[in-house]
Amino acid sequence: TAAGRIATLAVAALLAPARAQAGKAHQHGVARLDVAVEGQQLTLSLDTPLDNLLGFERAPRNAAERQRAQTMTEQLRKASELFQTDAAASCTAGAVELDSPVLGLGAAPAKPAAGDHADLNARFVFTCTSPDALRQIDVGLFKTFNRFKRIETQIVTPKGQARRNLTPAAARLQMPG
Repeated sequence: TAAGRIATLAVAALLAPARAQAGKAHQHGVARLDVAVEGQQLTLSLDTPLDNLLGFERAPRNAAERQRAQTMTEQLRKASELFQTDAAASCTAGAVELDSPVLGLGAAPAKPAAGDHADLNARFVFTCTSPDALRQIDVGLFKTFNRFKRIETQIVTPKGQARRNLTPAAARLQMPG
Protein backbone atom coordinates (compact mmCIF):
# COMPACT_ATOMS: atom_id res chain seq x y z
CA THR A 1 0.00 0.00 0.00
CA ALA A 2 1.01 3.62 -0.37
CA ALA A 3 0.96 4.09 3.41
CA GLY A 4 3.26 1.08 3.86
CA ARG A 5 5.73 2.44 1.30
CA ILE A 6 5.71 5.84 3.01
CA ALA A 7 6.32 4.20 6.38
CA THR A 8 9.18 2.16 4.96
CA LEU A 9 10.72 5.29 3.43
CA ALA A 10 10.38 7.13 6.74
CA VAL A 11 12.11 4.30 8.59
CA ALA A 12 14.86 4.18 5.94
CA ALA A 13 15.41 7.91 6.39
CA LEU A 14 15.74 7.43 10.15
CA LEU A 15 18.24 4.60 9.73
CA ALA A 16 20.28 6.19 6.91
CA PRO A 17 22.54 8.39 9.09
CA ALA A 18 23.54 5.45 11.29
CA ARG A 19 24.19 3.27 8.23
CA ALA A 20 26.35 5.97 6.66
CA GLN A 21 28.32 6.27 9.90
CA ALA A 22 28.84 2.55 10.15
CA GLY A 23 29.93 2.29 6.52
CA LYS A 24 29.43 -0.83 4.48
CA ALA A 25 32.37 -2.87 5.66
CA HIS A 26 32.32 -6.43 4.39
CA GLN A 27 33.32 -8.67 7.27
CA HIS A 28 32.79 -12.43 7.31
CA GLY A 29 30.82 -13.62 10.30
CA VAL A 30 29.21 -10.19 10.78
CA ALA A 31 25.86 -8.96 9.47
CA ARG A 32 23.61 -5.94 9.90
CA LEU A 33 19.95 -6.19 10.82
CA ASP A 34 17.72 -3.11 10.80
CA VAL A 35 14.44 -3.53 12.66
CA ALA A 36 11.54 -1.10 12.32
CA VAL A 37 8.05 -1.04 13.74
CA GLU A 38 5.65 1.32 12.00
CA GLY A 39 1.96 0.94 12.78
CA GLN A 40 1.21 -2.78 12.58
CA GLN A 41 4.19 -3.51 10.34
CA LEU A 42 7.43 -5.05 11.60
CA THR A 43 10.21 -4.91 9.01
CA LEU A 44 13.59 -6.60 9.37
CA SER A 45 16.27 -5.77 6.79
CA LEU A 46 19.32 -8.03 6.70
CA ASP A 47 22.60 -7.13 4.98
CA THR A 48 25.16 -9.94 5.07
CA PRO A 49 28.13 -11.31 3.16
CA LEU A 50 27.09 -14.42 1.24
CA ASP A 51 29.88 -16.27 3.03
CA ASN A 52 27.79 -16.17 6.23
CA LEU A 53 25.01 -18.04 4.44
CA LEU A 54 26.80 -20.29 1.96
CA GLY A 55 30.50 -20.45 2.79
CA PHE A 56 31.32 -18.83 -0.58
CA GLU A 57 30.60 -15.47 -2.24
CA ARG A 58 30.21 -16.15 -5.94
CA ALA A 59 27.86 -17.87 -8.30
CA PRO A 60 27.58 -21.60 -7.56
CA ARG A 61 30.03 -23.62 -9.67
CA ASN A 62 28.65 -27.13 -9.33
CA ALA A 63 25.52 -29.08 -8.45
CA ALA A 64 26.35 -29.23 -4.73
CA GLU A 65 26.83 -25.45 -4.53
CA ARG A 66 23.64 -24.84 -6.54
CA GLN A 67 21.77 -27.08 -4.09
CA ARG A 68 23.30 -25.20 -1.12
CA ALA A 69 22.15 -21.87 -2.63
CA GLN A 70 18.65 -23.28 -3.25
CA THR A 71 18.43 -24.57 0.33
CA MET A 72 19.61 -21.19 1.67
CA THR A 73 16.92 -19.40 -0.35
CA GLU A 74 14.23 -21.75 0.98
CA GLN A 75 15.44 -21.25 4.57
CA LEU A 76 15.41 -17.46 4.22
CA ARG A 77 11.86 -17.52 2.90
CA LYS A 78 10.73 -19.10 6.21
CA ALA A 79 10.71 -15.78 8.06
CA SER A 80 8.63 -17.04 10.99
CA GLU A 81 11.30 -19.67 11.73
CA LEU A 82 14.17 -17.17 11.51
CA PHE A 83 12.46 -14.47 13.59
CA GLN A 84 10.17 -15.46 16.44
CA THR A 85 8.22 -12.65 18.05
CA ASP A 86 6.29 -12.45 21.30
CA ALA A 87 3.06 -14.43 21.01
CA ALA A 88 1.18 -11.48 22.54
CA ALA A 89 2.16 -9.26 19.58
CA SER A 90 0.39 -11.67 17.20
CA CYS A 91 2.83 -11.16 14.32
CA THR A 92 2.32 -13.01 11.05
CA ALA A 93 5.07 -13.37 8.46
CA GLY A 94 4.37 -11.80 5.11
CA ALA A 95 6.58 -10.74 2.25
CA VAL A 96 10.21 -11.84 1.99
CA GLU A 97 12.41 -10.08 -0.54
CA LEU A 98 15.87 -11.45 -1.37
CA ASP A 99 18.46 -9.55 -3.39
CA SER A 100 21.80 -11.00 -4.46
CA PRO A 101 22.74 -10.33 -8.09
CA VAL A 102 25.50 -12.97 -8.06
CA LEU A 103 22.83 -15.59 -7.25
CA GLY A 104 20.28 -14.13 -9.66
CA LEU A 105 17.99 -13.03 -6.81
CA GLY A 106 16.22 -9.67 -7.01
CA ALA A 107 15.69 -7.22 -9.83
CA ALA A 108 19.31 -6.76 -10.90
CA PRO A 109 20.79 -9.18 -13.45
CA ALA A 110 23.56 -11.52 -12.35
CA LYS A 111 26.98 -9.94 -12.36
CA PRO A 112 30.34 -10.93 -10.93
CA ALA A 113 31.10 -9.68 -7.44
CA ALA A 114 34.02 -7.29 -7.18
CA GLY A 115 36.88 -9.20 -5.58
CA ASP A 116 34.63 -12.16 -4.75
CA HIS A 117 32.89 -10.26 -1.95
CA ALA A 118 29.20 -10.65 -2.71
CA ASP A 119 26.41 -9.83 -0.30
CA LEU A 120 22.78 -10.72 0.17
CA ASN A 121 20.16 -8.22 1.23
CA ALA A 122 16.88 -9.53 2.59
CA ARG A 123 13.73 -7.83 3.76
CA PHE A 124 11.26 -9.64 6.00
CA VAL A 125 7.85 -8.08 6.67
CA PHE A 126 5.48 -9.12 9.45
CA THR A 127 2.03 -7.80 10.32
CA CYS A 128 1.41 -7.55 14.06
CA THR A 129 -2.11 -7.12 15.40
CA SER A 130 -0.72 -5.94 18.79
CA PRO A 131 2.63 -4.28 17.98
CA ASP A 132 2.74 -2.59 21.41
CA ALA A 133 3.15 -6.06 22.95
CA LEU A 134 6.34 -6.72 20.96
CA ARG A 135 9.11 -6.88 23.57
CA GLN A 136 11.64 -9.20 21.94
CA ILE A 137 12.53 -11.12 18.82
CA ASP A 138 14.39 -14.41 18.92
CA VAL A 139 16.77 -14.33 15.96
CA GLY A 140 17.27 -17.84 14.56
CA LEU A 141 19.87 -16.87 11.96
CA PHE A 142 22.68 -18.22 14.16
CA LYS A 143 21.08 -21.67 14.40
CA THR A 144 20.15 -21.87 10.73
CA PHE A 145 23.43 -20.45 9.38
CA ASN A 146 26.29 -21.31 11.72
CA ARG A 147 28.82 -18.96 10.08
CA PHE A 148 27.24 -15.89 11.73
CA LYS A 149 29.36 -14.70 14.68
CA ARG A 150 27.79 -11.27 15.31
CA ILE A 151 24.72 -9.41 14.07
CA GLU A 152 24.76 -5.66 14.57
CA THR A 153 21.22 -4.35 14.93
CA GLN A 154 19.52 -0.99 14.81
CA ILE A 155 15.95 -0.73 16.03
CA VAL A 156 13.43 2.04 15.41
CA THR A 157 10.00 1.82 17.06
CA PRO A 158 7.43 4.30 18.34
CA LYS A 159 8.90 3.57 21.80
CA GLY A 160 12.44 4.59 20.85
CA GLN A 161 15.61 3.67 19.04
CA ALA A 162 18.40 1.33 20.05
CA ARG A 163 21.48 -0.50 18.85
CA ARG A 164 22.27 -4.00 19.96
CA ASN A 165 24.80 -6.68 19.05
CA LEU A 166 23.63 -10.27 18.89
CA THR A 167 25.82 -13.37 19.13
CA PRO A 168 25.11 -17.11 19.00
CA ALA A 169 25.01 -17.12 22.82
CA ALA A 170 22.76 -14.01 23.00
CA ALA A 171 20.37 -14.17 20.03
CA ARG A 172 17.34 -12.54 21.66
CA LEU A 173 16.75 -8.98 20.49
CA GLN A 174 15.22 -6.79 23.22
CA MET A 175 13.04 -4.01 21.85
CA PRO A 176 13.33 -0.44 23.20
CA GLY A 177 10.81 0.82 25.73
